[in-house]
Amino acid sequence: MKNRLKVARAEMDLTQAELAERIGVTRQAINSIELGRYVPSTLLALKMARLFGKPVEEIFILEDDD
Repeated sequence: MKNRLKVARAEMDLTQAELAERIGVTRQAINSIELGRYVPSTLLALKMARLFGKPVEEIFILEDDD
């Protein structure tokens, strides 16, 4: 699964640590998601989408092989 988390975070001028604090995870979790090493839970993806004011599909892109 690809994601545009880093772009969305930059649009709000948030660091990984600031985003992590706002949604209740570690900075390392945000880093892993941005690098595609970790796919967030539905709840976490929804929290991010709400924070950014965007649909989940604008942040997380489902690929054919997912």
